[in-house]
Amino acid sequence: MPVYKRHAKINSFGQLIITEPINLPPGEVEVIILQPVTIKIDSPSEATASPHEILPKKLKSGVKSLKELLENAPPIPPDFDPSQARWEALKEKYDL
Repeated sequence: MPVYKRHAKINSFGQLIITEPINLPPGEVEVIILQPVTIKIDSPSEATASPHEILPKKLKSGVKSLKELLENAPPIPPDFDPSQARWEALKEKYDL
């Protein structure tokens, strides 16, 4: 199954509007929607902080095995894109 990634918008009626052309023959398609996540900044000091300062330094867990895993996990790279990671995971999961 070929995979196409396009940006789209949802209008006020709840309809999906794809703003970029796609050359596909008529027929059924499967649609996977990824909604971007926005981060709300409450204080002005957070607005001037670098992304590394906003992210937690260490993740904590009450489960012993997860605690050990999180302690040994490598740090998150500064160029990490969660949207791209989700897309890659979906492609792998659904064999796209």
